[in-house]
Amino acid sequence: MEYKYGSDKMEYLFDLHTHSLASGHGYSTIREMAYAAKQKGLQILGITEHGLAMPGTCQDFYFTNLKVVPRMMCGVRLLLGVEANIMDYSGALDMPEEYLKQMDLVIASLHVPCLKPGTREQNTQAYIGAMKNPYVNVIGHPDDRRYPVDYEQLVLAARDHHVLLECNNGSLSPNGARKDSWAQDAEMLSYCEKYNVPVVVDSDAHIDELVGNVELICQKLEEIRFPKRLIINSSVETLYTYLKKR
Repeated sequence: MEYKYGSDKMEYLFDLHTHSLASGHGYSTIREMAYAAKQKGLQILGITEHGLAMPGTCQDFYFTNLKVVPRMMCGVRLLLGVEANIMDYSGALDMPEEYLKQMDLVIASLHVPCLKPGTREQNTQAYIGAMKNPYVNVIGHPDDRRYPVDYEQLVLAARDHHVLLECNNGSLSPNGARKDSWAQDAEMLSYCEKYNVPVVVDSDAHIDELVGNVELICQKLEEIRFPKRLIINSSVETLYTYLKKR
């Protein structure tokens, strides 16, 4: 799968942040999501169901039983995991360690139903605390304007803890909850470029037809001429360095 990027094209080999119907407000099965990824030409698909504290999501047995699901489906490598909820300003997650260690992939995010927005300092410390968890690979949609953040601190912490910061296509959707998030993305990306910190671009798809849909965020990245070398979606090898880090 390719997206136009300046006078060149950017390969887009994986989408790490998606949800199946198991998350409670997703609308497709795992197989439907995998088939959509195959049709889009993706090599790897992350399906990261919402963590235990999110209203309507799956129960703990869902996560402990993920071992029964094949990791190759429709010719696509599946990474099955969780979008864990950050539950307090120290960065505690809603998933116990014995569950986290079984996941292929762990995203940590702030969601209003699970933690009310705090001050700029509190929100920043919540993210940084989550990064210190040895099982966290990605910070999900850190651009939510409802949670003011010190982006320089956030980017430096991501560098130090070898955690990926996400550019989330869903955050730019006019139908999404995180409206008008580009100003936050742009600030974060300016520090990523300054400190040479990579990002991952994800769809946050909650239905199969949106798997791999990162057009909105890629257009913005192109507009600001964000360095392609700092977008890891074209390198499976780089992805695995982040998944193996812990």
